[in-house]
Amino acid sequence: MRRRLRRLASRVPSILQCAAAAAIAWVVAKEVLGHPSPFFAPIAVVICIGVALGRRVRRMLEMVVGVGLGVGVGDVLIARIGSGPWQIALVVALAMAVAVLLDEGPVIALQAGSSAVLVATLLPPSGSGGTARMLDAFVGGFVAIATVALLPSDPVALVHRHGRVVLDELAEALEGAAEAIAGRDIPLAADSLDKARGSQAAVERLRDALQTGRETAFLSPLRWRTRGRLARYQAASTHIDHALRNTRVLLRRTLAALRDGEPMHPDFTGVLYGLAEVARLLRDELASGVEPEQARRVALSLARAGHTALVGDTGFSSGVVAAQVRSITVDLLVATGMDRDAAMASLPPAAPGEREQEEARPD
Repeated sequence: MRRRLRRLASRVPSILQCAAAAAIAWVVAKEVLGHPSPFFAPIAVVICIGVALGRRVRRMLEMVVGVGLGVGVGDVLIARIGSGPWQIALVVALAMAVAVLLDEGPVIALQAGSSAVLVATLLPPSGSGGTARMLDAFVGGFVAIATVALLPSDPVALVHRHGRVVLDELAEALEGAAEAIAGRDIPLAADSLDKARGSQAAVERLRDALQTGRETAFLSPLRWRTRGRLARYQAASTHIDHALRNTRVLLRRTLAALRDGEPMHPDFTGVLYGLAEVARLLRDELASGVEPEQARRVALSLARAGHTALVGDTGFSSGVVAAQVRSITVDLLVATGMDRDAAMASLPPAAPGEREQEEARPD
C-alpha cells in the first residue's frame, strides 16, 4: 500500500493538469466554438497529458491526425453504405490501415479506429460533424500543451525520481555481486541476478521522464533554466544504462564462476563496493545539480587502487568478471562527464582477452 501511495503522489501533478485542462478544453469548444457536445476536446487532453511519461507533443499530433482519419473515413463510408456490423468492421479496418501507413505510432492507429467506431455507431455523419470533431481534437491538444507550458511540473524532480531508482538498482546489484563473491554465496548471486534483470524497466521509465522533462523545459518559459541540469542527466543516462547492462553480465559470470568453483580475485569485493558508492554519489550530485566531481574522484581512485583486480584472472568466468568491472568503471567515469578515452587511460592495461571484449563492446 505504501508503494501505491508513493506512485499516486508522484502522479498527482499530471492528474491535476489533466483535470484542469479537460475542463478548460470543454468550455473552449462548447462556449467559444459553439459545439454542442465536444467530447473529443477533453479526450485529447487526457491522451496528450495523461499519467504516462513520454512524447506528449507527438501524442497530441497523433491524436489530431487519428481523429481526422477516423472521422473522415467514417463520414465518407457510413453516409454511403449505412451502419451495421460489417460496415463497422470495414471503416475501422480502413481507418487503422491508413493510419499505420502514415505513421507507426500507436496513438494514431488506435484513435483512428475508435473515432471511426464512434461515427459508425453513436454519431451518424453530418455535413459539418467531421470538421467540428477534428477541431475539437485540435482544441484539446492545444489546451493540453498550453497547460503543460503554463502549469508545468518540475522536470528535474521528475527525472531525478526515476534516475534515483536506476542508480539505486545499479548500486544494489553491485553490492549483491560483492557480497556473493566475498561469501562465495551462490543463492545470493542468483537472487541479485534476478533482481538486476528487472532493472531495464526502470531505465525505460527514466528515458520517458527525460523526454517529458525536455518537452516541459522547451514549452514552458518557467522551466527554461532547468535545461542545463536536464542535459547533464541526459548525457549520463546512456552510460548508466551501459553500466547496468554490464553489471548483469558481471552477475551472470559471477554465478557461473561460483558454481564452477573458480577462484575469484580478493580485490573484486572492495572494487565492487566502491563502484556502488560511486553510483550513489552520482545519484546525489545529479540531483543537486552540481558537476559530479566527487563520484569521478572516487571512481578514479578505484581504478588505481584496484588495479590487480582489473587485469584479468585465471578462470574464464572470473576473467569476464574482471573485464566487466573495467567496463563498469569506465561507464561510471563517462557518466560523470569524463572523456571516454581519458577514462580508459585511467585503468591499468587490460589482458589481451579483455582488450578484445572492450573493443567489441558497443559505445
